Order: sequence, then structure tokens, then C-alpha cells
Amino acid sequence: MRIHWPRRVFAQVLTAQVAITTGVMVLATGLFLAPLGHALDDQAMRRALAIAQTAAADPELVRDLEHTAPAARGPVQSSAERIRRATGALYVVVMDTRGVRWSHTNATEIGRHVSTDPSRTLAGQQVRQIDTGTLGRSARAKVPLRDARGAIVGAVSVGIAYDSVHGLLLSAIPGLLRYAGAALAAGVLAAVAVARSLRRRTHGVATADISALLDEREAMLHGIREGVVAFDPRGRIRLVNDGAARLLGLTASAAGRALDEVLPPGRTTDVLAGRVAGRDLLAVCGGRVLVANRVPTRDGGAVVTLRDRTELELLGRELDSTQGLLDALRAQDHEHANQLHTVRGLLELGRYDTAVEFVAEVAGAHRASAEQIAERVHDPLLSALLVGKAAIAAERGVSLRISPTTLLPDAVVDPRDLVTVLGNLIDNALDAAAEHRCPEPFVEVELRAEGCTAVLRVSDTGPGVPPAMRDRIFAEGWSTKSATASSRGRGIGLALVRRLAERYGGMARVTARAGGGAVFTVVLPEALGPVVELPPAAPRQLTATGESP
Repeated sequence: MRIHWPRRVFAQVLTAQVAITTGVMVLATGLFLAPLGHALDDQAMRRALAIAQTAAADPELVRDLEHTAPAARGPVQSSAERIRRATGALYVVVMDTRGVRWSHTNATEIGRHVSTDPSRTLAGQQVRQIDTGTLGRSARAKVPLRDARGAIVGAVSVGIAYDSVHGLLLSAIPGLLRYAGAALAAGVLAAVAVARSLRRRTHGVATADISALLDEREAMLHGIREGVVAFDPRGRIRLVNDGAARLLGLTASAAGRALDEVLPPGRTTDVLAGRVAGRDLLAVCGGRVLVANRVPTRDGGAVVTLRDRTELELLGRELDSTQGLLDALRAQDHEHANQLHTVRGLLELGRYDTAVEFVAEVAGAHRASAEQIAERVHDPLLSALLVGKAAIAAERGVSLRISPTTLLPDAVVDPRDLVTVLGNLIDNALDAAAEHRCPEPFVEVELRAEGCTAVLRVSDTGPGVPPAMRDRIFAEGWSTKSATASSRGRGIGLALVRRLAERYGGMARVTARAGGGAVFTVVLPEALGPVVELPPAAPRQLTATGESP
């Protein structure tokens, strides 16, 4: 009949523990009994030797051996039997130098030669051994018998029944087995307790199922696009899935190391390490906007999940720009309605020439503004961004000016990066200029090329940035504005600007503007391709309406 190995983990552990405990107890009992048997044998041989030595020291036994003949009722036999009965020995045999017995437990053996070789004893040696003779197996000792002058006249052989030695060993086994059984029962109870604890932890799942669950866990963790980072109680990285490695720029060697060893200092490291509390915390890493959530585990560690919100953030900003354009178009709709009413009135009054001049003036002003921006900024995405921001600025009562030194060729390597930088800088500048009360608020934009380097500079008439805060405003999650219910989170725009600048090997800084306000400067090396010579543009400063001041 085939014995089936249990499938569940707790049953396997219980069976293995019981088997191991039983085997250990059997082995320990055997290892204990083996030296115990040897000790009992040695003890029996020592006892036999002591009896033989005592008998050999009796001078009457020597005298009787020398002056009498071997006989069943002789003095030697009487002395030997007296010693045997007094000590409980199996036999006490006295022999002469020829090996002939003068005494024996069985009187018929007297006068016969001994069954074992007495040569060593008759040569003067004391012998101890376990041997088999005419009375069976025994623990025996042989001692030379000497006369008064020291000459060997015979030998004394004493035997202890081996059955008695074996009986002592067997009598010790029940007590030993009781202790072994108690130890085995304690081991089984401990195995049952461990198995039950393991059953609770594994929910009675089979070993094959656990292996399948681990495989599924690995496939799931490395298959999802979201990042997952697990930490042990000491703060060391325990697990990094493929998504987290991609978002944070980590390698497989990051496992087992502290977070501060694999990531540079900053908000991202603080959020992952739990030094910043909260839910859906925003962080910027390598130009990516990440949403992080940290959940503690039972063993004192933690699991951090990361979601990439870069595309959502960019789409959100594009929606903000689109909403601003819609607001601007809505405002311009009212303005165009007023202008159309004016044209209608002029036509009804018959002032046709004046109506023509009015329409040409209005259309030319808007067309001139877009054309003049396009003349200075040749990249279509950047020029479209400036035209749209000009309409938003006009709606908010802020003048968006293009610096007379602005000249950017159509050689931008990645226009989206420049759109991100310029859009964030203009949005912040418009907020600062619109909220700060001043007679003529404006935002001035300067774009120029220095070889393959793009220099972006945005200044405003806002309250400015105190010197102590000029480094902090580029940190993720830090903002001077209060978050509202409709906001997606503050403190990301300028952090993205700095990260993009650092990725290009450039820099982003803020300084004070003469007359009040702030000036943000971003330098992006290698952001431009080979520059084609452009015709010089007239040094004229443009406003949101396209008019020269």
C-alpha cells in the first residue's frame, strides 16, 4: 500500500517533526545504551578481578595447593566455594601451573584442564575479559597465585555471570524508555503547536499552492506598470518591481540597501522613507511627476506604491491653458460683439469709410500681434503658446510682453520640454502679477539662443521671492499658494522646470527684478540644433495687443 505524503504545509511540518523527533530519540537511546553496556561489562570485570585478587592473597589457599591433591572435598575446593558463595560469583576456579583445576562450581570438572588458555596468567599477567567457558558466557578475571617467595604456583580465575550483567542493562531500559517517551511526547506537542501556528499563517494552503501563489505574485508585481517598493523594518529595500525601477531609475542591486544609498537627497527620498506623512503625495524624479502612497506592514516595514502622473500633469496643464483660452475667447466674444455693434451703427449712419477704417484697424492689430511673435519665435509650438498666454494675460488684466532681445530659431531639439518650462514660468508669473496690486502689471518673456543653448527668462511685477526662499521654491511639494479644492496639487511646476534643466545639464534660478518682482532664468544647454542665420529683427517690444509701448 502506497503511503501518500500530505499536501498541506501544516501536515507536512507535523509529520516531518514527529519523524525527526522519533528518530532523534531512538538514536539518543541507542547512543546511551551502547556506553551503558560497556560500562556494565567493565564494572563486572573489575568486580571479578577484585575477588580473584582477594582469593590469591590468602596464604592458606597457596599452602593447600602445594600440600594437597585436587579433590571434590579437598581444602582448595572448600575455600573456593566459600569465596564464591560470599561474593555471588558464578565460579571461583583455582588451577596449578599445568592448568589443571583444583576447584570448580561443578565438582566433576576438578582435575581436568581449564577450557581457556591460562598461559598469560601463569606467565604473571592479570587478565580481564568477556569469554565463554564450561558455565557459559561470563565476565572473568585471572590472577597469578604466588607462594611466600613470589614464585607462581598456580592461578585463580573468577567469573561473573554475563546474564546478570545483561539483566542490569535490561533493567535500565524501561526507565530510559520512559524518559525518552516523555521527551518524544514533548517534541510531538511542540511539533503540533508549530504546525498549528504555521497553519494559521498559511491558511491551510498546500505547498504547491504556495509556490503557485509566489509565482503569480512575482508575475503580477513585475507585470504592472505602477511602481512597488517594499522596505524591511530597518528601512532597507526588500523588493523593487520593474515599474519602480523604471520610475526611480533603480537597478537590481538596490535590493538589500538603504534608500539613501540609491537615491539622492530630496523630497522623493523623504516621501519613500516615510519622513513626509500623507496620502497621494506628489514627488518629482527624473522629470516625472509621481504620486506616492506608503502603507506600513505588520513586521514594521512598509510598501510604497508609485503612479506616474507625468502625462496627466501635462494634460492637466494643457486643459488649464485651453480653459484659459476659452475664457479669453469668451471675453473677446463680448468685445467683438461691441465692435460689431459699432460697425453696424456706422453703416446705418452711412459712414462707410469710417466703418472700413475701424474694421481694418481692429483686424490689423490682432494679426500684427501674432505675426510679430512668430517673427521672433520660429518654433510653432512655442509661438502658439505665447499667443495663447497673451490672450489669457489680457483677460486677467496683465500685459504679456515679448522682450526686444527675443530671437529663437526653429532648431529646438524637443519643443515639448521648452513648452513645459515656458508654460510653467508664465503661469507662475501671471499668478504673481495678477494677485499683486500695481498700476500696470505685466509679464515679460525673453527667449534667445546662445549657440546650441536656449536661454529662457520670464520676469513679472509680482511681490518677488525673498532670498531665503529662492532655493526652496524649486522643491517638490513646496508652494507659496494655498491649495484649493479644484487644484490638482501645488509645488510641481517649478520642480519640473528645475529637473528638466538639470537633465539638460543646465540650471534654473530666480533673482529680484529691478523695480520689484522676480526674474526666473532657465538655461538649457544642447536644447537647440544647428542654428541657421536669421535676419535681424527690429528691436521693438511687443505687448499682448501687438502694439509697441
